Amino acid sequence: MNSIGMQAYPDVEHIIVDGCSTDNTLAIVSNFSHNYKLVSEEDKGLYDAMNKGISMASGEVVGILNGDDFYTKSDVLSKVADLFMNPAVMCVYADLDYVDKNDISKVVRRWRAGAYSSQKFFYGWMPPHPTFFVRRNLYEKYGQFDLRFKSAADYELMLRFLVKHELQATYLPDVIVKMRTGGQSNVSIRNRWRANREDRRAWDVNGLTPYFFTIPLKPLRKLIQFLV
Repeated sequence: MNSIGMQAYPDVEHIIVDGCSTDNTLAIVSNFSHNYKLVSEEDKGLYDAMNKGISMASGEVVGILNGDDFYTKSDVLSKVADLFMNPAVMCVYADLDYVDKNDISKVVRRWRAGAYSSQKFFYGWMPPHPTFFVRRNLYEKYGQFDLRFKSAADYELMLRFLVKHELQATYLPDVIVKMRTGGQSNVSIRNRWRANREDRRAWDVNGLTPYFFTIPLKPLRKLIQFLV
């Protein structure tokens, strides 16, 4: 809430989708005065909540920020908006830092996405989803998050947009999001195994064929992030 409220860019429609949580979320939200919409109701999980937010959005560009993520500076949305002033820009992504969940000044991993090429997906690459901004009409044209996926719907959606439908993505070489550690696909070995299976399925549902090393290489690429 703080990181969105401090954004210098004026035309922000902040939509908060809450799944009837009991952790004082509604009381916390009520303490903020910047422009936002709030819905709190039962849902079918994380990606269903994201789809609700997308359906409620009226702006031209949609970005998604999870509860444990935050923008790093007050000019993040201004930089993103500047890129979308070019009508040829369909998607934008940037860099991300993982930080300790109890000490956000401590960087644990550095995700430097690098310049875009759809071929990178075949080598286990993907953009950091919290930094991924998309023109809203693309969700209308190519669909929202596939609720058959429990932990890899973001990967499947980006694969669908960028590889299957060959949309060009624009790289913003800047750390615009910090993400607390403990993501859904990484909290246990079991979840990581399930995520790998879902990654493979993401290719199948889009009629795409990865290389034999694409899926095993995807989690291995994360090791580099600890060394950057």
